[in-house]
Amino acid sequence: MRIATIEVQGASRVVIIDEAGEQYWDIADVVPEFAGDMLDLIKAMPHPGQQLKPVGPGQPLAGVRLKAPLNRLDRNLFLVGKNYHEHAKEFSGSGFDSSAQVVPSAPNVFTKPASTIVGPHDAIESHPAVTQQMDYEAELAVVIGKGGRGIRKEDAYAHVWGYTVVNDVTARDLQKQHGQWFLGKSLDTFCPMGPWIVTADAIDPTNTRVQCWVNEELRQDANTADLIFDIPTLIATISAGIELKPGDVIVTGTPVGVGIGFKPPKFLKAGDVVRIAIDGIGTIENRVR
Repeated sequence: MRIATIEVQGASRVVIIDEAGEQYWDIADVVPEFAGDMLDLIKAMPHPGQQLKPVGPGQPLAGVRLKAPLNRLDRNLFLVGKNYHEHAKEFSGSGFDSSAQVVPSAPNVFTKPASTIVGPHDAIESHPAVTQQMDYEAELAVVIGKGGRGIRKEDAYAHVWGYTVVNDVTARDLQKQHGQWFLGKSLDTFCPMGPWIVTADAIDPTNTRVQCWVNEELRQDANTADLIFDIPTLIATISAGIELKPGDVIVTGTPVGVGIGFKPPKFLKAGDVVRIAIDGIGTIENRVR
């Protein structure tokens, strides 16, 4: 099932989208007592694929603005660096990696504020006064449904509400200059997300294709089978001492093919269009402004 946030007459609405991406049903019509946003829905319904059943004809999606599915979070997103084998090698050889390890021995977890989130077709600001080395990172994101602390790997998937697409936009010069990743990852508009959330039963996250194009040039093309640390490991690692909460987002890492991996690097500039697709979820496309 696909669950999205749309804008109709200036108001945000949480809706179910059909498999063809052509029609939608308002959650408020399916669950009459519901009047919240996506975060409220996640907290109220840990298993939406079983609880939400659209009835009757939907409304046309054409011409309706898709917003970021989760545009309100209780806290920062959790992200994972160097989590694909080939990207770890690429990043290690780029000169932007301050660590000695090529392949990390434990997940490299950092955060990005929710204020960076924009919609699946919104503009990405180029921030020319702050960075001249803006990069793209196509990533599969996990949305937590059932919270918990000390979650075991074997129980981890029971805590997943769904999956979405994220572009972890990064200012590489800030990342390198400051020796930590928060500032380089956290400029406004640096987290395009969408086009919706697919419920946990909709895809196999262990075998899903992740692709990214810049101006129609295919830059990234990989499978989540190349992840160094799988989703259960990430959930177990983060939740070991931090209670995960409904609506938390874990962004699982990017595959080989980012801009810094080319010689010379291929950084983004104003006017570039970045398109990211993940099988079973959908596509986001954002222009750099």
